[in-house]
Amino acid sequence: MSLDVSARNPRTGVRDYTVTATCPEKVADMALKARAAQPGWVGLGLSGRLAVLNQFSQALVAHRGPIVSALEADTGRRRIAGLELDSVIGALAGWALTAPNMLSEDWLPARTNLAIRHRAQWVPYGLVAVISPWNFPLLLGMIDTVPALLAGCTVMVKPSEVTPRFISALKAAIETVPALNNVLQILIGDGAVGAALIDQVDCVCFTGSVNTGRKVAIQAASRLIPAYLELGGKDALIVLEGANLEAASDAALRGSVLSTGQACQSIERIYVQNSILEPFLALLTAKAKAVGRNWPAIDHGHIGPIIFERQAQILADQIADAVLKGAEIRTGGVIETDGGGLWLDPTILTNVTHAMTVMTDETFGPIMPVMAFDTPSQAVELANFGDFGLSAAVFAASLEQAEALGMQLEAGAISLNDAALTATFYEAAKQSFKASGLGPSRMGAEGFARFFRRKALIANTGAPSPLSAFAEEG
Repeated sequence: MSLDVSARNPRTGVRDYTVTATCPEKVADMALKARAAQPGWVGLGLSGRLAVLNQFSQALVAHRGPIVSALEADTGRRRIAGLELDSVIGALAGWALTAPNMLSEDWLPARTNLAIRHRAQWVPYGLVAVISPWNFPLLLGMIDTVPALLAGCTVMVKPSEVTPRFISALKAAIETVPALNNVLQILIGDGAVGAALIDQVDCVCFTGSVNTGRKVAIQAASRLIPAYLELGGKDALIVLEGANLEAASDAALRGSVLSTGQACQSIERIYVQNSILEPFLALLTAKAKAVGRNWPAIDHGHIGPIIFERQAQILADQIADAVLKGAEIRTGGVIETDGGGLWLDPTILTNVTHAMTVMTDETFGPIMPVMAFDTPSQAVELANFGDFGLSAAVFAASLEQAEALGMQLEAGAISLNDAALTATFYEAAKQSFKASGLGPSRMGAEGFARFFRRKALIANTGAPSPLSAFAEEG
């Protein structure tokens, strides 16, 4: 039996796209095909796989128009749709340059016995599942897929059912590269398809909410397979006295409202030292009011619609809770229907406290709650509050001051005198703190190495020790 997936257009609010979902019962058959293809894929060697992935990159370039158009319809934005594809093509090129030098297999001497030497054999996982979210449908599917393929794994990807339009265009590109047949498969469907997929694989990469991430982790643990989880964030930005307020307000705005705030590394809490609170707010408010929607023309303005209608209700609830508890709205604050889509202009809230859900729960929208502090130590305590630890940011008078504070923050990546740098910079390995994730970094060398099991080959070039060497007497 097959089920249809219908998708809502975020710009019009109309469910204008329907596609047939993958039957959960068919996932096992697809996995068998992927496993059958894996020995041949790993047998190509790294250079052979690089050649195939170069063909894949060329296919993405050739299919740029249909892929970007579909992403545009899925997400309601044009510029970032193009940047998604460019990022994937760039990642393919980047891994091609760096991966060949990442995993050493040289023989190394033992420290305590010179007759013993050892080396590593890097054995790829056979079949990897990638389950990706709706906010960056292509990029967050491929960010794990590309290094897994390069490692020699076969990969099955299940994107979010909220944004499925790009899948057919992506499949068309994949089909032009025969060597990827069954090596890279794209599934369509909801959580039932994802659950069926986890039951078939050797390793799972999941990007999404904390609640769903816990379910993925439990299911993976029941099968004793690794789960690499990139989950929610509640990223804090700290602005210290002496910081460049023009730069800090620019970064705060961009870090909070780029992609309409629909990114895990978005700035969702802003802490400003009391002595500079009012001038900072004046700059941020003026800049927020100048932000325009990309409506009615998609190639105009700065922010797009709210992609997922359920998220709009979360934003409205957080704003209402904050106002009920004494917060003041400086800009925005109202979910509006424009052209059938759901929109929220950049929203600045003041007089906020940690008793408000907007300061404790993931927001995933263009809301900037601003809270004052007196001392740097108080700022650290406020920023470390809560269950999340994905990333954070610090603005200070000097890089050294920002770094000193950043080293005290409980988060996996700290932007210094900027914000949300992990959105564009992938070379620095980082791990999530607290409930924001689990497993090795998807960035840096670990982003490649995590798709291998490391086997140790230990050789004795001398005589083996006899049992008598361990006798009780002597």
